[in-house]
Amino acid sequence: MAQNWNPGSWKNFEAKHLPRYEDPGLLADTEATLSTYPPLVFAGEARALKSELAEVCAGKGFLLQGGDCAESFAEFHPNNIRDTFRVLLQMAVVLTFASKQPVVKVGRMAGQFAKPRSAPTETLEGKELPSYFGDIINGIDFDDVSRVNDPQRMLRAYAQAAATLNLLRAFSTGGYANLRQVHQWTLDFVGRSPWAEKFKDIADRIGEALDFMAACGIDPERVPQLQGTSFFTSHEALLLQYEQALTREDSLTGKWYDCSAHMLWIGDRTRFEGSAHVEYLRGVDNPIGMKCGPSLEPDALLKMLDTLNPSREPGRMTLISRFGHDKVEAGLPRLVRAVAREGHPVVWSCDPMHGNVIKSDSGYKTRPFDRILTEVKGFFAVHRAEGTHAGGIHIEMTGQDVTECVGGAVAITDEALGDRYHTHCDPRLNAAQSLELSFLLAEMLNLEAEQRQAAAA
Repeated sequence: MAQNWNPGSWKNFEAKHLPRYEDPGLLADTEATLSTYPPLVFAGEARALKSELAEVCAGKGFLLQGGDCAESFAEFHPNNIRDTFRVLLQMAVVLTFASKQPVVKVGRMAGQFAKPRSAPTETLEGKELPSYFGDIINGIDFDDVSRVNDPQRMLRAYAQAAATLNLLRAFSTGGYANLRQVHQWTLDFVGRSPWAEKFKDIADRIGEALDFMAACGIDPERVPQLQGTSFFTSHEALLLQYEQALTREDSLTGKWYDCSAHMLWIGDRTRFEGSAHVEYLRGVDNPIGMKCGPSLEPDALLKMLDTLNPSREPGRMTLISRFGHDKVEAGLPRLVRAVAREGHPVVWSCDPMHGNVIKSDSGYKTRPFDRILTEVKGFFAVHRAEGTHAGGIHIEMTGQDVTECVGGAVAITDEALGDRYHTHCDPRLNAAQSLELSFLLAEMLNLEAEQRQAAAA
């Protein structure tokens, strides 16, 4: 149990990137209403995720974390949830098949509504309004009504998160994730990608293995692990009023859990000494992630780990590196060495998205696919050199056929970005690009396995 902590103790610390609400009374009423709502996730589920991440800590698994940059109310549709879920299933199959290790699947879903912004206001054609902070806070339309920070949006976010979780649970345990359905997971437009044929080959081999099992008298329909999958949710714990309202004390253990998601993370802009976000997350028993970028010094990282995981519990901490394609091999090693030297058990995960944003010639914010791949390769190269486990990937992606990141085998060009550029915030990989990335990751995991085998010989 965290000492000198309660769900509201964060209010005594410096809180950056929180909105200013004009009606404190309405905010208080909204928080009071949320605090009476059922939890979105349960403490036992968060403990199960922590247990799986502890295996990744030990080098016996891989974390696949992906989903929307910022979920929106406008794009809320069961087909969008389904398509992102099945792309993550496809990626997990590729990684599991190649690495022969379990893949922990965590979606950036059912809660990724708030986004930090560089400035509290923005100006367009001479008019200044509050910045768009995500649909849980205000609207994306640039007008006086939409840009009001409205606390009641938290209630709509809760309702959407609850519906999303309900559908995800149905997909993961109701037969959709059955390995017999693996051929059905490919989205129609992904068939244009050369990687679709490689996935079909894996699906064929899985089908043959299931047929072999059946011929040997092992009925795959009676093996629970083949009928469904574990799927967890996560988001950045940014809007602390929302997180506090959904904090519950577990009746079995007496520990506190943030019941808005199974896993929460602290962003690069809110992980500093004296941070309200760090104060809040140190007291909940969920698995915690923390973004680590070029500005983070090794000593500051170690202090954060001592604060957030003083008991050094495996599975508690995931460190998500986000350096940029040209900085990762120079900046990451000193953090990896410091953590290894102090013996902190962590999952090292790679976010190759946030350090690789550029403005295209056509004016769109984009992420070149080759830079994303370069950062992933650099991340794995660092861990091979340091003898540590490259344990995960953290990506912004969607199952929709968007054109937001240039490049990849489908060869999205700068001129094509405007065709289907739908994101409410940052550019996302589409399904074909995500699948392509999974095959690169599979190659990297195989290299790591070969290194382990050689060291053991």
